[in-house]
This record gives sequence, C-alpha cells and structure tokens, in this order.
Amino acid sequence: MNTPLKVTCHCGAVELRVTLSDGLETARRCDCSFCRRRGAAAVSAPLDKVEVVRGADNLTLYQWGTGTAKHYFCKTCGIYTHHQRRSNPNEYGVNLGAIEGVNPRDLDPIGWVDGVNHPSDR
Repeated sequence: MNTPLKVTCHCGAVELRVTLSDGLETARRCDCSFCRRRGAAAVSAPLDKVEVVRGADNLTLYQWGTGTAKHYFCKTCGIYTHHQRRSNPNEYGVNLGAIEGVNPRDLDPIGWVDGVNHPSDR
C-alpha cells in the first residue's frame, strides 16, 4: 500500500499523511505497560513517510523509561496518533483506528507482540 493515507485524531485538530511500510499487514498490539492501557493497534511506517499536515502545535509528547519511544497525542481530544518505536527507532507506529476508512475490527484477530519482555530491557 504505497498510497498515502489520512490519519486524524477524533476532534480533527491533528491530521497526518502516512505511507505504510507494508500496508495493514503490519497491524499488531503490544502488551507493554503503556500500550496495553492505551489499547490501540498500530501499523508501521518509515520516519520519512509520516507527515504532520495539520496540528503539529496541537500534538503533545509522552516519554518514559529509556526515553527512546516517543508517543504523540492530540492535546484537545487525547487521541494517540503515532509513536516513534523503541523496537525500531527508524519507524513510527501509527494508530490503526485513526486511519480514515479503516475499522480495526475488520482486521481481527490482530496479533500481539511481547512488549513486557522487550529486547532492549535485556
């Protein structure tokens, strides 16, 4: 899927243009302490294929632990839009549910990755 996709938060203040690495085939969930609370499935995109079209000033950043992962949220509605991955800092995880025209339920079952036992923690 080399066609750029539109990703938006709930209120519309933030809009991204994203070209995915391997379409929706990369959809997965993570069970680390943060992701399992967030609950959103993500798909992969290279860093240079995620562009903030609107609302860069409305994004807020959350980091913890090693500080490698960078999680971005809309300041207004709180929706997670994307994050720079700790497992591969050269790519973003993009909120599958924020991609216009995609319902994550249609992709079930979505696989899980073991974020509890992250390789960077060893």
